Amino acid sequence: MLDFFSIFSKGGIVLWCYTFQGVKANFTEPINALIKTVLLQERGGNSQFTHGPLQMQYKLDNEFELVFVVGFQKVLTLLYVDKLITDVHRDFRDRYRKKLLDIQFIEKVKKILCVLDNAEVKESNKVTTMRTFDKSGKSQKTIKSMTIDKNKDPKEVETKKKPSTPKAKKPVEGPTNGTTVANNSTDMDQIARNREAMSKRMATGKGAGKGKKTSQKKGKSARIWENGGNSKDAEALDYSGLQNEPLTNGHGEENNITDEQVKSLQIFIELSTCDLEIEEEEMIIEEEAESKSDTNICSYRKSSGGLFSMFRGLVGSKALSKEALQPVLDSMSDHLIGKNVAADIAQKMCDSVSNKLEGKILGTFSTIASTVKQSLNESLVQILTPKRRVDILRDVLEAQRAGKPYVITFCGVNGVGKSTNLAKICFWLMENGFRVLIAACDTFRAGAVEQLRTHKTRLHTLHPPSMHGGRDGVCLFEKGYGKDAAGIAMQAINAAKEQRYDVVLVDTAGRMQDNEPLMRSLAKLITVNTPDLVLFVGEALVGNEAVDQLVKFNQALADYSNSEKPRTIDGIVLTKFDTIDDKVGAAISMTYTTGQPIVFVGTGQSYPDLRSLNAKAVVHALLK
Repeated sequence: MLDFFSIFSKGGIVLWCYTFQGVKANFTEPINALIKTVLLQERGGNSQFTHGPLQMQYKLDNEFELVFVVGFQKVLTLLYVDKLITDVHRDFRDRYRKKLLDIQFIEKVKKILCVLDNAEVKESNKVTTMRTFDKSGKSQKTIKSMTIDKNKDPKEVETKKKPSTPKAKKPVEGPTNGTTVANNSTDMDQIARNREAMSKRMATGKGAGKGKKTSQKKGKSARIWENGGNSKDAEALDYSGLQNEPLTNGHGEENNITDEQVKSLQIFIELSTCDLEIEEEEMIIEEEAESKSDTNICSYRKSSGGLFSMFRGLVGSKALSKEALQPVLDSMSDHLIGKNVAADIAQKMCDSVSNKLEGKILGTFSTIASTVKQSLNESLVQILTPKRRVDILRDVLEAQRAGKPYVITFCGVNGVGKSTNLAKICFWLMENGFRVLIAACDTFRAGAVEQLRTHKTRLHTLHPPSMHGGRDGVCLFEKGYGKDAAGIAMQAINAAKEQRYDVVLVDTAGRMQDNEPLMRSLAKLITVNTPDLVLFVGEALVGNEAVDQLVKFNQALADYSNSEKPRTIDGIVLTKFDTIDDKVGAAISMTYTTGQPIVFVGTGQSYPDLRSLNAKAVVHALLK
């Protein structure tokens, strides 16, 4: 029996929700957990999610940005849930599309458009009447304003004048009296004089222009090449009649070509031939690529242009299908495995990208290569970005105000560098002005206490008591070998509280994830002492083994703990990160498995070689 069925958008708007009969629980918390853990963390490879006693199955609609979720009790085995969610998804899509393409809505839009068109036509068909003379500006002018005063400065008169467009005068129909005839004759004489003066000015202007042209510099002359030759030099260049003289190409024996010139000429010929061969090869490659894209555009082939170069050129506004994405996802999975990502993690990430892109509409200028690469980049950055920020310095200051030490426990398999990275973190804390107590709880491995004692001596030399107000900046708490690790950790924490140490670093024995006695001892230590932070120390060199280690460590801490809410791993310290070049897949595997952040990255053998993880740099190296 189902508990609820909900449909909501990726933006957080609930479109439809139904709670089945007899169910009174509130499902807001499980759905919020699904959104935070799966959708926001790009873990959509699996269509199922468990939250407490509730099992949820979901389906993504990338075209309309919708999420369909069905919830039921995980003790039940319901085989019809897949078909139910698929049928409801299809029916809801059809109804959603029909709602958008509703005929009544279209008719309403057409009516609004018709009203606006008619209003625009009426506005354009309005007849504009001319203004009368009384309404124009000329009616405001007087005779006094049109007369010219010779005593005034002409510049002042010009500034007062308004620019006006000249209008053509109406032709005079005929003489009405003697006065108009006289005026007309004087105007004609004035026009004739003006024409004569204009013709003189034009004549003088042409003459001046010719003078200027003659004074200009001479134009650029044709270039004469040395030893170019012409028809006049034919006889001098004809050496066919000189049969008795040596062939020296017109030069004396003293001007023959030297051996160095011959070698330089040979080198030049070889370089030019090489360039021609490269150009021919590039043309052949381009022709082959064009012929292959014409014959079969869907044939995917590997090239040296990178992981996504095989999909370049596939464009179009179409919905992405699983069949179209499968070749690139297979290639992407192989690429991630080659970068040291665990095989099952790589497959889950490919499934997540497939679910995210399936049904998505590509734009006209979007390619499958750019879309897949962008989606993968976003997913990887989101995975490496921690859900919660682990700020150790802030937490230590809060513990100081509470009057108790801040406790960090280190765990991991053998030989990964727990003690070395514990010393690096101790140095980092001392650099920030905190006093540190190291608890030697590795009572199993011979030499573990002596190793910590050596680190303590070196750190004490780097940070003498004078740098910490006359008190020791670092101290080692040890009880020898063969003792109970949980008891030693408790005594160390109490001693740190009495002596006012700020931080307690608990070193534990390295153990394989399948060693049950040692895993029980670790679970007991964490349960009894309740440390503030549990860090798993792992190597950056491992691939599939990283997933197995983390899963079994978390499972052992949960199984062998007596508390209702067992403590699991809170963060990861990734060691030997400087030895892997661009094979950074272990970071993705560990983070994806636990969902916990990578707090520190070890990049060398000295104490300052401790860094925080740059998610974008890791993703760039992973996709390179």
